[in-house]
Amino acid sequence: MKDILSSRSYMKVEFPFWITRTVQGSIAEHGHEFVELVYVVRGKGMHVFQGSRYEVHAGDVFIINPGETHAYETDKDEQMEIINCLFMPSFIPDALLTELEITGSMDYFYVHPFLDHDARFNHRLNLHGQDAVGVLTLLENMIREINNRSIGHTTLIRLQMIELLILLSRFYTMMPQQRQHPSPRQLDREMTAKRIYGYLERNYEKKITLQSLSLLFNASIRQLNRLMQEEYNRSVFEALHEIRIERAKHLLLETEEKVIVVATMVGYEDQSFFNRLFMRHVGCSPKQYRVTG
Repeated sequence: MKDILSSRSYMKVEFPFWITRTVQGSIAEHGHEFVELVYVVRGKGMHVFQGSRYEVHAGDVFIINPGETHAYETDKDEQMEIINCLFMPSFIPDALLTELEITGSMDYFYVHPFLDHDARFNHRLNLHGQDAVGVLTLLENMIREINNRSIGHTTLIRLQMIELLILLSRFYTMMPQQRQHPSPRQLDREMTAKRIYGYLERNYEKKITLQSLSLLFNASIRQLNRLMQEEYNRSVFEALHEIRIERAKHLLLETEEKVIVVATMVGYEDQSFFNRLFMRHVGCSPKQYRVTG
């Protein structure tokens, strides 16, 4: 069983965010409950992600999702300095995303981290020149704010984090690998479906309604389901149930929480409904899966 780092070790419930700059040595494989955004300031090393090794260099940016495992390996004569930005998905409230109308500008947060592993790390962002300077400046501003804790620092950090994710999304969509041939209309529909799926992955434990998604993604309920059906061959809630059940399987094997607690952790208040859904998707009850899985 890999070490799972708890959010409580780094951040407060009312402000689920932490950022630090450090010289990163070798560290054993581990997972965590939070999102981790990493920026390599200088040097190079090996990043072990889900068991695969990737070389990382200055200017690289990548995101580790909750539940994923990773590690670092560095040579004795090589130093790698990184900035670690840790936060819970709830750090950026849906109401703020809706008010600013920016769900279509957050692809580095809602699309890139949910690509397959090789695509993510072979097509990761590597920033140079003014792009690198702009990102580093934002990160250093957040470090200064969280260290000084002056009046309004939580608001400034939240806004700077949104600016950072939008900026990274802009760089991501400009990458050569992202240039695609489908018509602009078709591409827009595909990206909207991927944003919805990424949102569900990030927020599966919340009480999610089609009405709230409709507001967030500026699309009718009918459109939401049609887009998901075209891209993933399932409705919004079919996709949500699959995501929740996969997370529940992980929790059943990696924790000792009671089944009713696991059900709540993945967004189900009714344990009977959770048990029936689990049986339908997995073919056995949660208790049986814990023993045999």
